[in-house]
Amino acid sequence: MKETSKSISPRRRTLRGSMTLPTRFTDRIEHLRAMDRVFTPLAKTIRRRLPPGSTLRDLLHGVPAGHPLHPVLATVSLGCFTATAVLDAIDADPRATKAVLVTGIAGAVPAAAAGATDWSVLHLEQQRVGFVHALVNAAALGLYSASLLARLAGDHRTGKALAFAGLGAAGVGGYLGGHLAYRMAAGPTHAEPTTHLVPLGWHDLCRIWDLPDGRPVSRRLGYIQLFVLRHGAQVKVLADRCSHLAGPLHQGRLKVEDDEACVVCPWHGSTFRLEDGAVVHGPATAPQPSFEVSVRGDGIVQVRPRQA
Repeated sequence: MKETSKSISPRRRTLRGSMTLPTRFTDRIEHLRAMDRVFTPLAKTIRRRLPPGSTLRDLLHGVPAGHPLHPVLATVSLGCFTATAVLDAIDADPRATKAVLVTGIAGAVPAAAAGATDWSVLHLEQQRVGFVHALVNAAALGLYSASLLARLAGDHRTGKALAFAGLGAAGVGGYLGGHLAYRMAAGPTHAEPTTHLVPLGWHDLCRIWDLPDGRPVSRRLGYIQLFVLRHGAQVKVLADRCSHLAGPLHQGRLKVEDDEACVVCPWHGSTFRLEDGAVVHGPATAPQPSFEVSVRGDGIVQVRPRQA
């Protein structure tokens, strides 16, 4: 046992040593369970105040736009804060600098609301990073607010110093946001477009009499899992992995929304129309890939990716 331990330890040290300092920092945050008791009640409160299917919740997720709302709003504020640093560096007109700073501070409020809504329905590891991301951004907003107050009081030197400190904090917050979106995949769709995974044309899926009537099941087609629902002689087919965070739609609940048959993801409540995979309610903003269906005379169900 000792020899095995000695042979493994150097390798672990090598792997650990190959990680960059920021990567080690974010890795620790992902596994920092001590924060859970602090933010878990907050996430529950947000979900309770913004129940699934509410218009405000869908708006904050970005469902009407078809894309998450938070990154767009955050970019506006970050752009204003960066412009403030540039204007301060060249000693521009203080009135212009204050106007840009006010715009950035004002834009941070709806950005935070949209971000909190998205954060409340993430997985636990993602929520840990997102919580620290929010704390750092709150510190940045506090520094920028203090900078504005100092400028309004005529103390422009202190205002500039506070703004540069705020830009540093915003940079750390941006790094954590990028880690959350790209490394932890909290933002991109988890339902890949099917055209590069499934060749064009019709594909045999299964026999229609092998499908239970009125109960969704999962069937595999090449590289992807499909949600399949039969109602009598009619069959509806979607990609099975929810576009929000890859929840299994075939385990979800069926419902009727505005006279349209829909499926509700069992993980976070995203609701998709069965006819074409359109998003009815968030947190998902990307539609679910859907398939055209044809039933041959011998009962074989054939599918092909629905073209946009």
